[in-house]
Amino acid sequence: MTSTPARTPVQLAAVDAPGQPAVTPALRNLYRGFEQELLVPLWTEIGDLMPAHPRSRASAHRWQWANLLRLAEQAGEIVPVGRGGERRAIALANPGLGGRPFATPTLWAAIQYLMPGEDAPEHRHTQNAFRFVVEGSGVWTVVGGDAVAMRRGDFLPQAGWNWHAHHNATREPMAWLDGLDIPFQYGIDAQFFEFGREQLSADERITPERSRSERLWAHPGLRPLSVGTVAPGSPLLAYKWEHTDAALRDQLQLEKEGYGGTVEPGHAAVRFSNPHNGSDVLPTIRAEFHRVARGTETAPVRETGSSVCQVFDGSGTVTVGDTSWAVSRGDLFVVPSWQPFSVKSESGAADSDSGALDLFRFSDAPVFEALHLDRQETLR
Repeated sequence: MTSTPARTPVQLAAVDAPGQPAVTPALRNLYRGFEQELLVPLWTEIGDLMPAHPRSRASAHRWQWANLLRLAEQAGEIVPVGRGGERRAIALANPGLGGRPFATPTLWAAIQYLMPGEDAPEHRHTQNAFRFVVEGSGVWTVVGGDAVAMRRGDFLPQAGWNWHAHHNATREPMAWLDGLDIPFQYGIDAQFFEFGREQLSADERITPERSRSERLWAHPGLRPLSVGTVAPGSPLLAYKWEHTDAALRDQLQLEKEGYGGTVEPGHAAVRFSNPHNGSDVLPTIRAEFHRVARGTETAPVRETGSSVCQVFDGSGTVTVGDTSWAVSRGDLFVVPSWQPFSVKSESGAADSDSGALDLFRFSDAPVFEALHLDRQETLR
């Protein structure tokens, strides 16, 4: 009795092509043997596995904030925020990634929406995370019992495995951008998750002007001597907009005075850093803020690794690879690995508080640098 060969996920086709062996019955028989033993010869895959340069599966894509906010508002009326759904977070699904809720192969981005008086219940996860507020106020995130205000322009990093919850202390709903390294940890099978308490204590449901972390760590150039070992990730839980704004404004003013200070003419930029040691705020995520003066067009740059950007203020034209879009406040877009990226600012006093195009950007650069796979090229 002849047994039927077991089905195998490996499927090999003998093809008549340059660099491939001649197609013969012996070659086909060899390939059937490879399939049964779950083997794949490199000569059939090298063009895909080892290309001359990165060919990201992610696509350059833009999401318009007005559409995201409209749908989040509808979700706020329909979808509960408690256990089960856990968070009313709506993830960006890159069209090149097969419908997965991933902005890039390594980065997650979502709009989260909290209704008046609502609490997002406590949990923790190994994924590193942050919140960035493009508009509104009224929500406090509570990280390890420390209540931290979230206001327009604030950047709030939170390293993995910290208990956290949110509460809306006002009569207005609020939306913000969530960024995490979910796809990266998912892809390497490293993720853990735990539910926390159902409710915050009365002592945590407070609304201080400044969190404990800010009172300890938010003094420029000053490290508290009372603190010894610090866990991975920034101990500062809120980087306030007034400081970011002042830094960008001063860079452009120094340039006007002839002292430099910008990364290129008309382009000011800062990186959010860990006040403990100057490293990136999160082990796997880099966060930056860019201000591009009206009429300035940045030089096209391509880098290994991917990034997600949100327009904080102003308007302009963004070009990623061969794709260009007009963007305005709140719009989000993806820059896949090794695709050239540039922006042209068309902002003015009518659509920007600074009169410039203000852009928040986060990326997976720390991962690539740690693995010595980082590479950057300016194209002009």
